[in-house]
Amino acid sequence: MSTIRGGLEFKGALSPQDDEILTEANCAFLAELADEFTPRRDELLKAREAWQAKIDAGALPDFCSNSAKVRDGDWRVGALPADLLDRRVEITGPVTRKMVINALNADVKVFMADFEDALAPTWRNVIEGQANLRDAVNRDINFKDPNSGKSYALGDDPAVLIARVRGLHLNEKHVLRNGKPIPGCLMDFVLYFLINHERLSANGSGPYFYVPKLEHYEEARWWNDVFVKAQTHVGLPVGTIKATMLIETLPAVFEMDEILFELKDHAAALNCGRWDYIFSYIKTLKNHADRMLPDRHTVGMDKPFLDAYSKFLVRTCHRRGALAMGGMSAFLPAKTPEEDAINKEKVRADKQREADNGHDGSWVAHPALAEVVNEVYSNAFASGKTNQLSVMRDDDAPVMAAQLLATPEGPFTEEGLRNNIRVALQYIEAWLGGLGAVAIYGLMEDAATAEISRSSIWQWIKNGAVLSNGKKMTTELFRTTMAEEIEVVKSELGAERWDSGHFDEAISLLDTLCVSDGFDAFLTLEAYRKI
Repeated sequence: MSTIRGGLEFKGALSPQDDEILTEANCAFLAELADEFTPRRDELLKAREAWQAKIDAGALPDFCSNSAKVRDGDWRVGALPADLLDRRVEITGPVTRKMVINALNADVKVFMADFEDALAPTWRNVIEGQANLRDAVNRDINFKDPNSGKSYALGDDPAVLIARVRGLHLNEKHVLRNGKPIPGCLMDFVLYFLINHERLSANGSGPYFYVPKLEHYEEARWWNDVFVKAQTHVGLPVGTIKATMLIETLPAVFEMDEILFELKDHAAALNCGRWDYIFSYIKTLKNHADRMLPDRHTVGMDKPFLDAYSKFLVRTCHRRGALAMGGMSAFLPAKTPEEDAINKEKVRADKQREADNGHDGSWVAHPALAEVVNEVYSNAFASGKTNQLSVMRDDDAPVMAAQLLATPEGPFTEEGLRNNIRVALQYIEAWLGGLGAVAIYGLMEDAATAEISRSSIWQWIKNGAVLSNGKKMTTELFRTTMAEEIEVVKSELGAERWDSGHFDEAISLLDTLCVSDGFDAFLTLEAYRKI
């Protein structure tokens, strides 16, 4: 049974509470934007495929010759609002009610409420996420955990809220316009914007967004047009919306200036989305046997291609008056004080590298790590400053394409293969069960980190990687190893958890993703068909 409202057809069941989110007016504007912008979105996705086909055939990414004037030009983004000038620590997580409260109460400056990599987009997760953010903006959110009985409420000084919408490639299958699914990003953006912009302004803030997985500057132009249309619709000045673009694809790092330029009135920052960026390095260069990624845990920000990416982003942003945000620390509190101290020191060293490069802040996945990152960035800022916009990196030599494409050195090990299998299997199973952010082996795994695991396996098989023990990576070796690791995961989780989960589906999907002749652009596209 479906519901028609505002020209949209809803396949997901609607509750009375959903009516407050999906009003006739909200749905009508969402339908209007879907009509205007979905065809352009579809053309942009086709352009991605055409660009990627050239890389698959042997070409390498490079800077665009037709946009050199933008890179060489003297221009800056619009002025930043006061509450976005200090972003030294940001916490990220899904838009679940308990997470929203805990994140906004954490000792951080910003909470990035995630409709994308940290959220499995079941219908209830998506629509209830909008209600949770509305209640948070209205300062009227609370939660009682049915398992522990503990109650949660919003504090007096919550962090700044930024909503991360879904990427261009993801549809919302539960909402149809003229029989076709609408882009998920339009649904996330329109509902959050329309519902909350007035109260956000009254709170002294504004409608702020994280825009993920951009690949080319034409996609930034698409978003700019969406923003202008929305602001005009409600009578807000152009530039009220502020967006932080995640530079988490290899194509986008060559077009950072152009992306900022296209979103000039709305651009607040760029972010080093390091995990998706590593995944994109694999995906983009998957057919280039000389550019295989070694064991996932050996690829840190000290690798030349990632160090160049970080410094280049800082230089580009600060030259244009935008903030340069560092990437996610995936560590979680450890079980023992000794292990916890080791993890925190790893986080400190990682964030110190970012701060030394000139970044203005960074991400954590857990409130317990906020103190470490706060200390690093507070010490890095000049007296009285709340960011490092004055760090221009003018003495850096021009960044060349070869630096951004440099093959990372490191081992290819059987243990790395086994870890990739265990992580990807458990993450996919959790995602199929409605969880998008999952603690696995002491790290917070989301879609981006799971993508690294499964794409590494595919790339190793595709290009016949030779492991450190002399074994050559083949489909047969992968399947034999996976069968063994399935038993490991079973023993770790126990029979009850295994039998009650979605492991058969996860095993089948992981096998398909790793051994198919073609490369699936995103694991979530196939997994979404199963939820």
